[in-house]
Amino acid sequence: MYLLDQLKTHSTVVADTGDLGVIEKFLPRDATTNPSIVLKTVAENPNFLKNILTLYNGWGVARILDFLVVEMGVEILKIIPGRVSTEVDAHLSFDAAATAGKARDLIDLYRAKGISKQSVLIKIAATWEGIQAAKILEKEGIHCNMTLVFSLEQAIACAEAGVTLISPFVGRVLDWYQLNNPEVLVDGFDPGVESVRRIFSYYKKRGYKTEIMAASFRNIEEIMALAGCDLLTVSPKLLEQLDQTEGILANEMESIGGEWERKITLKEPDFRLALNENQMATDKLSEGIRLFCRDIRQLEKLVRERL
Repeated sequence: MYLLDQLKTHSTVVADTGDLGVIEKFLPRDATTNPSIVLKTVAENPNFLKNILTLYNGWGVARILDFLVVEMGVEILKIIPGRVSTEVDAHLSFDAAATAGKARDLIDLYRAKGISKQSVLIKIAATWEGIQAAKILEKEGIHCNMTLVFSLEQAIACAEAGVTLISPFVGRVLDWYQLNNPEVLVDGFDPGVESVRRIFSYYKKRGYKTEIMAASFRNIEEIMALAGCDLLTVSPKLLEQLDQTEGILANEMESIGGEWERKITLKEPDFRLALNENQMATDKLSEGIRLFCRDIRQLEKLVRERL
């Protein structure tokens, strides 16, 4: 039996792509996008951007980008039965009010297209300000996917805020250790996989309703090690590998117990100090926001060139 078919029995598989062909082929329940995915999709499908510019001729660049990400989400939702994640501009990652405002705006654009807010996850970087924005939005019935999660403290703050879903990154954690602390990578130890397993253990011990969607995989072994996590968002390349590889895939998460004896409480100073003490999480969160901002600027440049 192929690994992808088995994986779907243990976890909800999410397509980490804006490629409609890939989504149609593998039929995930959900799909997720980010500025890098949008940029790649536009670069590979110039007619998509051309159609957007024709449809929304006369609008400014920033507004066209809003229309662009929403139109991409609308097209994805024509294929999948579940939810699409649409990301708020990463430049707003340290402004809670602006993040919440942009999220409401995107939901309004979806609503104008006949898409219910239940079909959309607003994707926000898991900074302190981003988490506070998500707390407000969730109370308004706007569901959030907190991205760039690299630490247990980020995950706990998100769950305490009542967010719908978090996206802890696996491969980027491994990348950091390979570059900065390779001596811990012995006997197949993968710190990115272990990070998700710790978050999963803490959440289940405390009974949080927030879902965990592991993301950013470097190989199918990482995915197999996290089979049974609530959701797994997988790139087209790795979906293809899973779909073509036969074997036995067990639910690796069902045996995870709750070793946590105490509840961790985080006020803003505690959160900021814990993040500052975690060099890997600090580095990767900062880098992730920078890269998303870079790709947004590239999208803006593309739009300006073609207007």
